[in-house]
Amino acid sequence: MKRMRMAVAAGLPALALAAAPAAADSVGRPRPGYWELTNVFTVVITQKKVERRCLVASEINKFMTSPSNRHYACNYPSRSVGNGRILLKGSCTTKEGQVADVTANGGYTPDTFRMKLSLSTKIAGIPLAGTANTTARRLGDVCPADAARSDEAKRVLKGGDIPPQS
Repeated sequence: MKRMRMAVAAGLPALALAAAPAAADSVGRPRPGYWELTNVFTVVITQKKVERRCLVASEINKFMTSPSNRHYACNYPSRSVGNGRILLKGSCTTKEGQVADVTANGGYTPDTFRMKLSLSTKIAGIPLAGTANTTARRLGDVCPADAARSDEAKRVLKGGDIPPQS
């Protein structure tokens, strides 16, 4: 249970941006830059994590096409993204084989993001449900020198602090 909770919570920033639209729409997808993400995850207990990080365009695109991380892999056979709205239905599986059915819905603008994710699974045959709420806001174009950066962001930025916008 703890591993599933941690795996899903660890991947929420990726999942949040994964749902951004790949094609142009009337609202516009989230833009690269310095972002603050707040994740509140509840399965038996509630955990909250606030993270500020630098995101580059290639990360947002990667998140859009393959929403997963090193903790789990997700498959969304039902996906609707456009005009500022998101609806995903599928499942996520941890490396240990724990599977959870997932439904996520929310909205976005170029500078904001919000999503509510509901999950259900069974552990030792006992049904378990949870929710995760992600809200994010873009703080600006410039990433502070001490901002969290993935390896991908470090590669793209090459020591700089302003992610390219495309």
